Amino acid sequence: MASQMAILNRTRILLRLNQTKFISTFPFLSQESQLAESTVSTQTTPLPPNPASGSPLYHENWRNPNVSQNTTSLAQSLIPLGFLSQTPAKRIQYLSQTLDASALMNHFADLMTQKRWADVKQLFEFWVRSLDKNGKPNKPDVNLYNHYLRANLMIGASAGDLLDLVAQMDDFAIVPNTAAFNFVLKAMHQAKETDAAEKLLERMLQGGTESLPDDESYDLVIGMLFETQKIDAALKYIDVALKSGYKLSMRVFTECVECFVNQGRLDTLVTVIERCKTTNQNRALYPNWNLCNYLADVAMQSDNSKLAFYALEFMAKWIARGENARPPFLLSVDEGLIVSALATAGRTYSSNLLDASWAILKRSLREKKVPSPESYLGKIYAHASFGNLEKAFSTLHEFEAAHGNSINEAEDLFSPFTSLYPLVVACSKKGFETLDSVYYQLENLSRADSPYKSVAALNCIILGCGNIWDIERAYQTFDAISSSFGLTPDIHSYNALIYAFGKLKKTFEASRVFEHMLSLGVKPNAKSYSLLVDTHLINRDQKAALSVIDEMVTAGFIPSKETLKKVRRRCIREMDYECDDQVGSLAKKFSIRMGTENRRGMLFDLDYGTQYAS
Repeated sequence: MASQMAILNRTRILLRLNQTKFISTFPFLSQESQLAESTVSTQTTPLPPNPASGSPLYHENWRNPNVSQNTTSLAQSLIPLGFLSQTPAKRIQYLSQTLDASALMNHFADLMTQKRWADVKQLFEFWVRSLDKNGKPNKPDVNLYNHYLRANLMIGASAGDLLDLVAQMDDFAIVPNTAAFNFVLKAMHQAKETDAAEKLLERMLQGGTESLPDDESYDLVIGMLFETQKIDAALKYIDVALKSGYKLSMRVFTECVECFVNQGRLDTLVTVIERCKTTNQNRALYPNWNLCNYLADVAMQSDNSKLAFYALEFMAKWIARGENARPPFLLSVDEGLIVSALATAGRTYSSNLLDASWAILKRSLREKKVPSPESYLGKIYAHASFGNLEKAFSTLHEFEAAHGNSINEAEDLFSPFTSLYPLVVACSKKGFETLDSVYYQLENLSRADSPYKSVAALNCIILGCGNIWDIERAYQTFDAISSSFGLTPDIHSYNALIYAFGKLKKTFEASRVFEHMLSLGVKPNAKSYSLLVDTHLINRDQKAALSVIDEMVTAGFIPSKETLKKVRRRCIREMDYECDDQVGSLAKKFSIRMGTENRRGMLFDLDYGTQYAS
């Protein structure tokens, strides 16, 4: 065992002595690094750039040995070297040196979209001081310069500053066009420089074709003139604009309507509207809805039928616009306004206003309900004033069909003394000729296939006969109600006959009609008693008139102030002071203020003799 351990120890010692080894079999081969043999080319390959340096060449192919000689790599880069790290002023200055006119126009579009007006102004000023690729100063055209003017306007430059800039366009051999002057007009509009704007517009009119005013020019100047109440000057330029074929804006047209209405120059406004309608560009102009209503109201109060017609026409456009909109908004004209329009049409004899009023009323109601009685009466009045009795009685027929069953209101709605009295006046305008013509027409209509029979129409004829003192025709017409037409006379029929008898001082016959009416069970109204009182007063019988008033009070009616004044006047003239006291007691009982009749008394006491005072 001891001998084996000794052998192992000697072996380890030998291994330590033999640890030195050689790479090759040539023990004297040098292992030091040596330079490579020189090639034909003496150019060296550079190291790749440091990624942390931010060099734009980092993303290029740096293995290319000729990269230092490649001059197109920088030009192909989208962003120039160090451009993003520059200040805005230097960046704009750099752009002014690299952009041509078309590129500058496109860059202006981007800046204006972002509303960077200060950058537009500064870039243009740098650009005109720079040289182009040919080494010549950059020369803007009129469009580029207009962008510069607009930038100055948006920054807040005054009208004087803009005029100076427009004058500097001569330095670039640029002729100012309409757009350039419009920027100046906008600055004047903001500063309310009306006189200067008017002078500039005259300069534009006297200039060349490039600087003639356009729609915007006239709108700016006319709007300023209306704001300063210079109506005549505004009217002058409106005339020029319309003759030149330009279109007025809705804003200017609205201001025009408001100004003329406030000044009361309605006829002038009608002239402006008519001129606008002669051109295709301005035919569709109309003010807002509220102004249309106000315009119609003012026109009707002034009995200006043309202006009222145009106001209703504007409303019709609004109604059509609302119906065609999605979602629709439905507009309706107030029926009271239509009634006023119908009355205006009757007073001014305007058939156009009548037709327009009724058409708009029908469109506003949209067939959901019938027109009101006042609308029908207004239409009857208009036709009667025109003398068109055929349409008047046709409207009466529609009126009876729509409201004939209104029991509580029928007594007043179809009374020839009140609501239908315009029709009575039209029937008796030419005497018995018109009355007979109307009667025969009604008689023929009663025998037609669709017969039309109307007691209200016949009552108008009876009262019309009474107006011309023709008692025979009145009585025959009253008798024909039942005999020829097969109808029953109503209270208005009896009242009309009483009126006809009373006008001819036939008190007895009038009283007989009243008694006959009572015997048939027809209840008299206040008008029946008032007509009977008038019949007695015509015969100077104030006591009989007072007795009728007593019966009237007993029946539950209150005498009118007009009736009591008529009785009192007759009592004074007949010197019947007892009856006068009774009239006073009646007036006191019903709280009626009679007033005095000094003026009538003075006329009554005048001496109408032919002898002069000596």
